[in-house]
Amino acid sequence: MKAGKAKPSLDLAQLTANEAVKTRRFWYLWFMLFINVTCGIAVLAVAKPLAVESIGISQAAAAALVGAIGVFNGLGRIGWASASDYIGRPNTYTAFFVLQILIFFLLPNVSIKWLFVVMLTIVYTCYGGGFACIPAYIGDLFGTKQLGAIHGYILTAWAAAGLVGPMFAAYIKDTTGSYEGSLAFFGGLFVIAFIISLLVRIDIRRLRAQHEQIAYVSAAKES
Repeated sequence: MKAGKAKPSLDLAQLTANEAVKTRRFWYLWFMLFINVTCGIAVLAVAKPLAVESIGISQAAAAALVGAIGVFNGLGRIGWASASDYIGRPNTYTAFFVLQILIFFLLPNVSIKWLFVVMLTIVYTCYGGGFACIPAYIGDLFGTKQLGAIHGYILTAWAAAGLVGPMFAAYIKDTTGSYEGSLAFFGGLFVIAFIISLLVRIDIRRLRAQHEQIAYVSAAKES
């Protein structure tokens, strides 16, 4: 394949929503989205006090900073969705988790303002990108037969994360006495998400092998 051309859709199956929820890869996607949104919402909830604690700016400056970089949530949806057409959805989600593992473990020790802003900006783009790329990932893995219904089922992860994220952040803040302490916990969740993103690849390879075997048998019968 020539450089600069988008990768073709995987088209691994054409499943109904009820068939999709019975597969492992459906729950892999569910938990990846759940973790990405849980940690993203948690960071959005604590970004302002975290900026005050980490880089020593005022409450007003922190509020302005968080508001300004919030635009990268939307830009991440456009940028990551476009990139996923070229590098593939599995690579995109693995990139989300690798980047955020590094950032969540390093951010508590960052006191340089510009570096703190860059790291927080990347988290915002990954948070938005996770939403934008999931419909295409669903299409790759389950086909477009009932994509809307499957997407609706997957989005229950977003609803669950909306409850869990802020609660976890508040609980860990109360336990550790610092918002910075919560980042290591969420970094650990991203490690789990990274492992799940690798399991999806194994499932994809298995399905591809099945398709190749079926195609080989069909060709042998025709000949």
